[in-house]
Amino acid sequence: METSLSRIFNPDSAGKERARLTKAIVLAVRGLAQQTGPGTESRDLAAFIAMALAIVAETIDVSVAAWEKRGYWVKADRFRMDWAWAGHLAEKMRRAVQIDDWGAVAEVAALTAQKLYKITVPVGNHLGKPWVGAWEELKKR
Repeated sequence: METSLSRIFNPDSAGKERARLTKAIVLAVRGLAQQTGPGTESRDLAAFIAMALAIVAETIDVSVAAWEKRGYWVKADRFRMDWAWAGHLAEKMRRAVQIDDWGAVAEVAALTAQKLYKITVPVGNHLGKPWVGAWEELKKR
């Protein structure tokens, strides 16, 4: 008796996670731009941007692993270079929000917005407010 197995499908791939996170980051940057001063929500927004960018940076190697297996080295390297900013800005935002440097937070938020300008978020998005409680989570790390 011979059994044929189908291909395993992972609905939560690194690319889908990155797409979901980048949309949430865009919403957080917009929310941060609307803040009038530092407060609880501002800290949550900035902390969320920092943590989400760090997760995005972690998904890059997962995404290029399949390309490298097939020998697409140039494509993999180009993808890494295209997303290298995410880890750098994540660390910069984390440091800025931890020391309450709101000038640096604004700078990193603007740089992030420039990098993600092509990302569109529908008006009726289902993302909610994933940044709620992010400041407390960042303090634990």
